Amino acid sequence: MSSVKRIRLFITPYLGLIAAALAVAAVPLVTPDRYVLKVLVYVGVNVIVIAGLALLFGHAGQISMGHAAFVGIGAYTSAYLVKTLDAPWLVGVLAATVLAAAGGLVLALPALRLRGHYLAMATLGFSEIMYVVFREARAITGGNDGLGGIPYPEVAGLKIDTPVGVYLLVWGVALLTLLLVLNILRSRPGRAMRALQATENGALACGIDTVGLKIRTFALSAALAGLAGALYAHGVGFISPSTFGLDQSVIYMAIVVVGGAGSLAGPTLAAVVLTLLPYADALVPGLSKDTIAVMQDWEADIYGLAMIAVVIFAPAGIGGLLKRIRLRGAGEVRS
Repeated sequence: MSSVKRIRLFITPYLGLIAAALAVAAVPLVTPDRYVLKVLVYVGVNVIVIAGLALLFGHAGQISMGHAAFVGIGAYTSAYLVKTLDAPWLVGVLAATVLAAAGGLVLALPALRLRGHYLAMATLGFSEIMYVVFREARAITGGNDGLGGIPYPEVAGLKIDTPVGVYLLVWGVALLTLLLVLNILRSRPGRAMRALQATENGALACGIDTVGLKIRTFALSAALAGLAGALYAHGVGFISPSTFGLDQSVIYMAIVVVGGAGSLAGPTLAAVVLTLLPYADALVPGLSKDTIAVMQDWEADIYGLAMIAVVIFAPAGIGGLLKRIRLRGAGEVRS
């Protein structure tokens, strides 16, 4: 194989990430609107969560219906440490990530004996337990009233309190997260995950430590969700239990299903599109009020219809469609 071909094979998987980085950098130049930037912060947070969930479900084949709980753990941990205990922001974010990873580890250990919908029910139960904790631990979470006045991010004495600054911080972390996950998928652990997803018995026959792999993947996915929660708390400044309920976990899973198992680009694109859906009025000029009202009122139904459409017309999801287009383009170039 020629050196040029080696370089091309190495760079090609990163081209989408490079294009995304350029688009992220260009947004503040195109629109300085505070509301639009705030919406895009939500998108960046969801991209971080979905990157971890795509790794867990799309490549390791483990279902989680409780990822919103890990986001909540991260959000409340960092908010409490920084707001109430005056801890440095980086310490709060690190503690949020570690505690969420510990939660994923605690959940993964008893759930190792479960598969399919049984595992989904176990993670759903964990999500409901944490939702009750978020509501009842009023001294830490503020209960149903929520927790406000959460400080902005601060690094080395530099306070990031502008919409552009928060946007660039969140998306910078999101891009680094995607880079981390992409590198994992291209490494030996990534190949082991794909083998586990295809057939656990086959993975065992190949000498893969499936138990350890499941635990590590679940912990990493939960850690990324906790990191996203910390960024959300400090970027928005207010959190409440309703943000981390079962509905949000279902939305995360819907995004991964629509994006396609076995893909990172598909779920990432689905996270961007489906997160922006309720805010179409701010991003698409000319939409009537009736259209916007219908989209917002039927948001959950649109997610469900999108999942049904994917199952019927594109079982591999957006990622599968992108791969098909790429292969078709490569075939036309060869011909």
